[in-house]
Amino acid sequence: MKSEGQDEGTVARQMTRNQVEPKRRESVEQFRELMAHLQQAFWIMNAADDAVLYISPAYETICGRTCQSLYDNFQSFLDAIYPEDRARVVQAMTDKRETGGYEQEYRILRPDGTLRWIWARSYPVRDGQGQIKCFAGIAEDITDRKALEQDRARLVAIVEYSKDAIVSMSVDGIVISWNDGAERQYGYTDEEMIGHSIAILFPPDRYQEYLQIMKKVRKGEAIPSYDTVRKRKDGTLINLSVSVAPIENCEGETVGASKIAHDITKVKKLEEQFRQAQKMEAMGRLAVGVAHDFNNLITVISGYGELLLEMLPPDAPARELLQEIKNAGERASSLTHQLLLFSRKQVLELRVVDLNAIVANSEKMLKRLVGKDVNIVTVLAPALGRVKTDPGQMEQVLMNLVINARDAMPQGGTLTIETSNAILDLPCGRPNAQVNPGHFVMLAVNDTGSGMDDQTQTRIFEPFFTTKEEGKGTGLGLAMIDGFIKQSGGQVLVSSEPGRGSTFKIYLPEVEDALSPAPLPTAIEQPPHGDETILLVEDDVAVRALARHVLQTYGYTVMEAAHGDEAIQLAKTHHGTIHLLVSNVVMPGIGGYLLAERIVALKPSIKVLLLSVYADDIVARRGILEPRMTFLQKPFTSTALVRKVRNSLDQGNDVKASPPH
Repeated sequence: MKSEGQDEGTVARQMTRNQVEPKRRESVEQFRELMAHLQQAFWIMNAADDAVLYISPAYETICGRTCQSLYDNFQSFLDAIYPEDRARVVQAMTDKRETGGYEQEYRILRPDGTLRWIWARSYPVRDGQGQIKCFAGIAEDITDRKALEQDRARLVAIVEYSKDAIVSMSVDGIVISWNDGAERQYGYTDEEMIGHSIAILFPPDRYQEYLQIMKKVRKGEAIPSYDTVRKRKDGTLINLSVSVAPIENCEGETVGASKIAHDITKVKKLEEQFRQAQKMEAMGRLAVGVAHDFNNLITVISGYGELLLEMLPPDAPARELLQEIKNAGERASSLTHQLLLFSRKQVLELRVVDLNAIVANSEKMLKRLVGKDVNIVTVLAPALGRVKTDPGQMEQVLMNLVINARDAMPQGGTLTIETSNAILDLPCGRPNAQVNPGHFVMLAVNDTGSGMDDQTQTRIFEPFFTTKEEGKGTGLGLAMIDGFIKQSGGQVLVSSEPGRGSTFKIYLPEVEDALSPAPLPTAIEQPPHGDETILLVEDDVAVRALARHVLQTYGYTVMEAAHGDEAIQLAKTHHGTIHLLVSNVVMPGIGGYLLAERIVALKPSIKVLLLSVYADDIVARRGILEPRMTFLQKPFTSTALVRKVRNSLDQGNDVKASPPH
C-alpha cells in the first residue's frame, strides 16, 4: 500500500534498490574474498589525479608495506623502487594515458632491506562514452623466476663459451643443440649439425662405438669419461675425452642425452713426447754402456795393433794386414764417438768460432760430396755473431746434413746453406726440446728434395732410425748432430713437407768472446820415454794388460791394481815415491775420482790421470778437474797414452781434457 505523498515512480525505485542492494553487497564480499586470496597485487587508480582508489592485500606481502601507507602517500611506493629502475618506471606511469597503460619489470627495496623483482601491468578502464575513468593494474613478485632466469643465463653462457664441445641429442642421435665449443672442435656450424645425426663425427672404424653409445643412451645409462677419437669436418682426427649423460622429461622418461667432449690432442702429444723422451733417455744410457764396453775392446785391439806395427820393419808383409786392423779400430772408434755425441757424453774441444768461416772452409769439400747434379748455394750473413763449439764436430755436423740433403735429391736439385743472427723472444722448438729466448746464431741447410711427413719427423733424431736403403746409413747421423748441438747449448729444428724439401736449422747461443786463435800444427815426434813409478788401476783385464805393456815398454815402472781397494793397499805398502796415478773412472766399488782423493791423501805429491769413455764422470759430477788431475778419453792409442802420461808428469798444473787420438 502506498504511503501518503509517495507516487508510483518513487515506490518502484525503492523496490528496485531493496532488490539490488543485497546482490551488490554479495558482489563486494566476493570481490574482497577474491582479492584476499589473490597472490598478485591488484589496484585501481583515479585517472584524473592518480589517487589510489583500491589496493589488494597482496601489496603488503609483496612490498612489505601496509595498504594504508599507499592510500596516504603514493610517493612512498615510488621511493621504494630501486634507484636504477625508478626513472624508467615513473616515466612509464606518466605516459600511461598516451600509451594506453604500461608493462614493466623492476626492482623494489622492502623496509627489511631485501630486494625483490616485480612485474607490473596497467590498463585503462573507460566509461560508456569511451573516456578513461581510471587505471587498473596487477603486480606480481617474480624474484624466484628472475633467479631461475639468471641461473639459466649463466648455464647458457657456460655452455656457449665453453672450450669443450657440449652437445645435446635425441635418443636417435639427432643433434638438438650445438655450442660454439663444438663448432671450434669439429669445424661444423650449428646450422650444419642441428637436425642431423651425430654419427657424422665418428670415423669409419669407430662406428661400432657409435652404436654402443646410442644403445646406452636409449637405456638412459650414463657413460663416464673415456678417451676416444673423432673426425673433424676437414677429415682430420682429434683425440677427445668424452662423457655422456641422459636427459629425462618430467615423467622420468629418457628423451635424449648430453655429451661433453674435451680436446686432449695436446695431452696425447705431450704423453707421446714424454714416452719418446724416456725412450731416448733409455737409448742414451744403453749407448753409453755399449760405448764403455766397446771402447775397452777397441783400446786393446788398436793398442796392440799399433805396437805390432812399430815392431815390424817397413817392408814386412804383415804390416798391410795390421794396418787394416788399425783402420777398423779407428772406424769402430768413430762409431762409439757418434754414440757418445748422441748421449751428450763426448768430450768437446770448445773454441769461439765463426760459422761463416766453417762453411767457407768446407765448401769445396761439400761440392765434391754432392756431385754435379746438386747446386750448392751459400747465403752467409755479414757481421755474423760468434759461437762457442767444437769446430771439428761442427764441420762433421755440416757434412752430415749436406749428405742427407744430397740423398733426398737423387735427381738433383738445389742445396742452400744459410747463416744469420737470430733473436728468439719466446721458447721455440720441439715440445720436449725447446730453445730458450735469447741471442743465437743460426745455421740452416735447405734442400729441394722429397721431404718428410710428420710421422717421420717425430723419429728422425732417434739413433739407428733411417729412411735410407739398407747399407746406406747407420741412422746415427742426426742423433749425433742432435746430441752434439744440445751439448753445445743449442738446438736443432726441422721443417719439412712431403715433396717440398726439408730445412734443418741449428741454433747456437751467441757469445761476446773474441775468436779463438787457430791451433798450431803439431809436430810429429817420437813418443817420450820416462823412468817414473806409475800406479795403474783398471778393472778391465785386457785394457790393464795393454796399458802396463805400453808403459813398461817406454821405461816406466808400473804397479797395477784391478780395483780401488787393491790400489789403496799398494799405495800404503809402497815406501817409495809414486809419481802418477793412472785410473779408470767407472769401476766396481771405489770409483776413480774417490780413489784419487784417497791416494792423494796417502801420497800428497802424486799426480793423477783419469781414464773414461766420457767426460761426464769427471766434469759433470765435480764441475772441474783439480789442478793435479788430467784426463784421457777412451778409446786411446798407445801413443796417446804415453804422450798423456808424460804431459801429466811434466805439466801437472796445466789441466785439460784430452780427446781420443
